Amino acid sequence: MRSKMLVPLIAVPALALAACTSAGSTGAGGDEGDLVDGKTFTMAIGLDPGALDPGMTVLSAGRFLGQFIYGRLVALDEDGDAVPALAEKWEVDAGSAVFTLRDGIACEDGTALTATVVADNINFVADPANQSPLLGMNVQPGTVATGDNATGTVTVASGVPDAFLLHNLGALPIACGNGLADRDLLVEGKAGTGMFELVEAVANDHYTLERRKDYTWGPGDWDPDQKGLPDEVVIRIIPNETTAANLLIAGDVTATLVAGTEQDRLLERDFFHADLRAPAGQLHFNQSAGRPTADEEVRRALVQAQDLAQLRKVLVGDRGTVPTSLVTVAPDPCDVDTVDGNVPEHDVAAAEEALDAAGWTKGADGVRARKGKRLELKMIYLTTFGETMAATAELAQQEWKKIGVEVEIRGVDLAGLNEALFGTGDWDISAGQVGAALPSQLVPFFGGPTPPGGTNFAHVDNADYKALSTAAAGKVGTDGCEDWAAAEEALLEAVDVVPYADSAYMTFARGARFGLGDVGLDPTSIRMYE
Repeated sequence: MRSKMLVPLIAVPALALAACTSAGSTGAGGDEGDLVDGKTFTMAIGLDPGALDPGMTVLSAGRFLGQFIYGRLVALDEDGDAVPALAEKWEVDAGSAVFTLRDGIACEDGTALTATVVADNINFVADPANQSPLLGMNVQPGTVATGDNATGTVTVASGVPDAFLLHNLGALPIACGNGLADRDLLVEGKAGTGMFELVEAVANDHYTLERRKDYTWGPGDWDPDQKGLPDEVVIRIIPNETTAANLLIAGDVTATLVAGTEQDRLLERDFFHADLRAPAGQLHFNQSAGRPTADEEVRRALVQAQDLAQLRKVLVGDRGTVPTSLVTVAPDPCDVDTVDGNVPEHDVAAAEEALDAAGWTKGADGVRARKGKRLELKMIYLTTFGETMAATAELAQQEWKKIGVEVEIRGVDLAGLNEALFGTGDWDISAGQVGAALPSQLVPFFGGPTPPGGTNFAHVDNADYKALSTAAAGKVGTDGCEDWAAAEEALLEAVDVVPYADSAYMTFARGARFGLGDVGLDPTSIRMYE
């Protein structure tokens, strides 16, 4: 079984997709002081990144660390506009792209990055035999790339139309040729094209990176000689947010990501922070054959039994907001509310009537059954989110019991969630989160192949979603927003996914400032102060 995880995203204790980078999130708080060179930037993150092969991971922590090591063809500026990164210019429509590489890009071993090597990165993902989780997200099935080393151009013919081809191809992490020839090097975080080189890795403890002095191809007009760039970055694995917050207060780390109540304590100290809105509360239902949750009416009843506002309050307190879309991360080109009016409202009586109509009747013990089979479900949630996720799951369990549904709740770490969703399939309800920066990035997860060959972990088969997303994919950029919105609404109306809470994920720092991208802190934006 192939091991993989959703996204992204963004370096949060959640499931999130990740595709486009941006330094567009602005920070607040803290005194700048003076820019200083030669410093070490130390950051605490909650999850170990695992294997670092950039073509084979969408684990949020892996993508986060990987962006220090592997460059991308295109970056995004503060306004969400594409700017040069590895590529200096491009010509793109929905079906094809031509990228021209910058001069002087070197691999960490000193060899030149060539157009054919970039094409090989794309073709690896495009080959279904490689089972890359980036297929259908960054690179569409059937895509073919060719490189011309003489001109430094990479020509790509997309296998299917891609409305956001520039963003998706542009965000693919690019490795060097020696890593493509021996992917064990990539698993170890070698053969990079990015700003930093990984020099030490101790799993579940720390990762040390050194800034490459030859790195000159930062985003846009990035100046390699500017003051304040860190010489070294240390990523420490600190699963407990309270511990991480204490380390920041004590000055033992430079920065830490905080999703929970520790935000309040750090805000009181007026530390610099950069914030990112991300999904916090979602419900997904296993629709594989034979599962009770394959029935839309059962899914609808399960949601009607819940007061989603109360779940949101327990999960994220006053920091939570009502979601407006499954797309939460910049650039979010459509910026439309697809959620309002499309999620079942709290109505316990309607939930019970729906289950009665579906043939699930209460027994003497209060648990419903149909044809001798009890309505017993398994719910999984991420323990890495903290105690409030466990409390939220327990509240949901209590409400489902009131309508005659027996739900076993089980907290799992990322490896356990990965195994359940993509391996055993032994789950009915998942509280893992899926977010995206572009509506097209949702397609593999809600309209693509199921595991083990794909990432449609809930076995969603929504004809309206497939038709609308296919129509949208043929329209470049925002021209397809009406179809993308209708496609997402189709998922919500069929109760294929239920978003009920978004939250601000804050990255706090002392002695440094930075911007955020799709997978968290943007390495090229780090500036050190004293």
